[in-house]
Amino acid sequence: MPGLFSFNRRNLLIGTAAATVTSLPQIARPATGDRAPNIIFILADDLGYADVSIYGRPDLSTPNIDGIGLKGARLLQAYANSAVCSATRTALLTGRYQYRERVGLEEPIAGNIHVGLPPQRPTLPSLLKKAGYTTTLIGKWHLGTLPDFGPLQSGYDHFYGFRGGAVDYYSHKGTDDQDDLWDQDTKVHQTGYLTELLGDRAIETINASAKTGQPFFISLHFNAPHWPWEAPGDEAESARVAGTRLFDFDGGSQATYRGMIAAMDLQIGRIVQALQANGISENTIVIFTSDNGGERFADTWPFTGRKTELLEGGLRIPALVSWPARIKADQTIDQVSISMDWLPTLLAAAGSEPDPNFPSDGINLLPFLSESKAAIPRKLFWRYKANAQRAVRDGDYKYLKIRDNDFLFNVVDDPLERVNLKERHKDIYNRLLAEWLEWNSTMLPEITESFTHGFTGHELADHYGVTAPTTEPDNPAPLRAMRRDD
Repeated sequence: MPGLFSFNRRNLLIGTAAATVTSLPQIARPATGDRAPNIIFILADDLGYADVSIYGRPDLSTPNIDGIGLKGARLLQAYANSAVCSATRTALLTGRYQYRERVGLEEPIAGNIHVGLPPQRPTLPSLLKKAGYTTTLIGKWHLGTLPDFGPLQSGYDHFYGFRGGAVDYYSHKGTDDQDDLWDQDTKVHQTGYLTELLGDRAIETINASAKTGQPFFISLHFNAPHWPWEAPGDEAESARVAGTRLFDFDGGSQATYRGMIAAMDLQIGRIVQALQANGISENTIVIFTSDNGGERFADTWPFTGRKTELLEGGLRIPALVSWPARIKADQTIDQVSISMDWLPTLLAAAGSEPDPNFPSDGINLLPFLSESKAAIPRKLFWRYKANAQRAVRDGDYKYLKIRDNDFLFNVVDDPLERVNLKERHKDIYNRLLAEWLEWNSTMLPEITESFTHGFTGHELADHYGVTAPTTEPDNPAPLRAMRRDD
């Protein structure tokens, strides 16, 4: 069934950003008025770039998620800091490249290793708390376990959710088959579909916070649409996979995946209604995005690749933001952005700024969102231990390394990353490679003991295989224009 809003996917292949230096000065933060805005940051888990109808998914409707962008802005060149979960969450909360922290080397955190986000590290919630906000995490943490690590240790006043990387939607057990639903630092047992429980708690928090008059920050980190593949009404599937150490290749279907996204969209609609009922929607920032590119059933068109890969499909994510008091409705923003930009952006909206001892690697996006500032050039860098991946996006060009294969792509003209320009534009390739090496020298080195999750051509037939790809011909035939309808 087509979505409520129709978009030509090729119109989404926009954006040109010129080359720039590695770091950018912080943009001057604007005044926020007499009262700081409330902030609700909604993070989906493993949602592909086109998995919401406003970004082009043709077979489902997400009217409430779409409504955030229609009431505000949708960013068309938004990237995740990593192609996997906890690494991006490290960057999101610290506003810095995840490779500056030991926990950020885990791709993702797996098992019971004693690694996590250091409690002494300034975070988005801790800095907003200093600025007078109440702070709440509802949903996924995945940045270390008790007793040393947790949301309450890293700036949140309140926590309701789960600590691991995946949890069953009905039993609320993790991949180790242990209970993983928490209220503060106490395990709790509740009945219900987890997406709905998270929505309920968010609404309770909004209602209670609205009565105090104190600005609030809610991180609503859904597990949807992360595996296990369970939609509302799938209690039998939950019973089937119980005790089997959940993983992404077990069960699921496109219909189930669509149901999981629809359930999340419904909760977002309830949250928007709660803001309106409390009379606080005008001065509340609502952001919706994802932690990395899509997984097994995701739609990442017009890109190729998936979670765990530095191809565009593993990194490009939807990003929608509304703030009726400051952001004009129905905008499209061409500024290249990344997860770590949200810390300086939201601090600026709150009238605060990053800790000078831990300066952000991101930029303040408010001038682009609320002042119609033209896009500025910047460089973004990545690395990923599995398959020895590295990447830098600089203007239209992207340097990419996968195992022993090196590529140069024009990701604006060739978003599917099919034509390797390495030999044709050796000067650009050499420059981007040198820039990546220089940047990487400033980050923590990769270590043998860190976990990394990835795939090769042995496992997934549609991926770059285990042997080197065919060398690009001197005069390759032009690629046929590709459409999803073909």
